[in-house]
Amino acid sequence: MTRMPALFVGHGSPMNAIDDNAWSRAWAQMGRDLPRPRAIAMVSAHWETRGATAVGAAEHPETIHDFGGFPQALFDVRYTAPGDPTLAARIGALLSPDPVVQHPSRGLDHGAWGVLKPMYPDADIPVVQISIDRGRSNRWHYEAGRRLSALRDEGVLLMGSGDIVHNLRAADFRRPEAPEWADRFNETAKALILAGDHGPLIDWESLGPDAEISINSAEHYLPLLYVLGAQGAGETASFFTDDVFAAISMTGVRVG
Repeated sequence: MTRMPALFVGHGSPMNAIDDNAWSRAWAQMGRDLPRPRAIAMVSAHWETRGATAVGAAEHPETIHDFGGFPQALFDVRYTAPGDPTLAARIGALLSPDPVVQHPSRGLDHGAWGVLKPMYPDADIPVVQISIDRGRSNRWHYEAGRRLSALRDEGVLLMGSGDIVHNLRAADFRRPEAPEWADRFNETAKALILAGDHGPLIDWESLGPDAEISINSAEHYLPLLYVLGAQGAGETASFFTDDVFAAISMTGVRVG
């Protein structure tokens, strides 16, 4: 079976799910370029837990509209991809002996379906979401990606959905030019990714004020660590989207 790549998608606004723009077109192209996965394991910034990792085990996950203030057309979206309880159990086994909860009814949040709708518009590939246990260290999330990398050899596309730079408090969407600190940190992160130098990215607090203000509350950054952790020896990383809008990085990373 072909070893699947791993992807981190800078997802930005939920509107990218239905807008025709450079980002959604790049996601659609990626869906066409990749080998077809048998399933998708998704770590989204928008599912946080504490004390255990949760895994979506619903056979038919609902579409979660976890936002407000957007046009009705976005709330009308239904992404009807099936779940895969067997894959959910496999994920639990890979993360064992650390505690994992199989969630029987969890749906897909916009961090998941917002990028999958352009990538796989037919919604015919099973999707399993994995929560971010905020009680864990940065290093744990990276090592979890390493453990989950076995899925790539089983036809599963491992994805993280978030943003390398994500600070809504600092964002002014009337002026989409990126602050200097946002551009600087995005470039720093990209250079480290290309060099395969993951240590500073794991210990991101060591990267100084630009990292602190860019990563902010970290839930959008942590999915990147899963993807980097899944990078095998000798595998290259590349970028399939690469820009910063306001204080949000839309940079997408492909491993393998």
